Amino acid sequence: MKNHYNVLFLCTGNSARSIMAEGIMNQKGRPRFTAYSAGSHPSGTVRPEALRQLESAHIPIDGFRSKSWEEFAGPAAPVLDFVFTVCDSAAKEVCPVWPGQPMTAHWGIPDPAAVKGTEEEVQKAFRDAFFLLDRRITLFLNLSLASIDSLGLKRELDNIGRQ
Repeated sequence: MKNHYNVLFLCTGNSARSIMAEGIMNQKGRPRFTAYSAGSHPSGTVRPEALRQLESAHIPIDGFRSKSWEEFAGPAAPVLDFVFTVCDSAAKEVCPVWPGQPMTAHWGIPDPAAVKGTEEEVQKAFRDAFFLLDRRITLFLNLSLASIDSLGLKRELDNIGRQ
């Protein structure tokens, strides 16, 4: 069994869901897991509502930025063990070939950035997305990675995405 795993969370814009997932995993999964996030078409900015959700959970927000998944496909990139798509658009796109052939799964989360309405409705959408990500990451961290074969692990990861 490995002592350390690298996880990449992908979304299209890398401005909200994947950023929150990166923060949650780095907080809850340390020291065994290091999380990153990226987008297929990064927006270039991180949504302040996503940063507020992280701050409210006492997760440091320094250093978050919207970046391309190409940063993680090159030879200088960290070797990835897991890649999770957290939005529908990125799940339907052709991903780069990742060095190391990581385990992949789709954990679709409704897009809080697409919510139009009052400030309270938008905040609720970000809060709901945060708690759904938090739950899935907690379930993932409770898996016994050493005792599950790769097909069983793939099934478990897909099941978490349906929770």
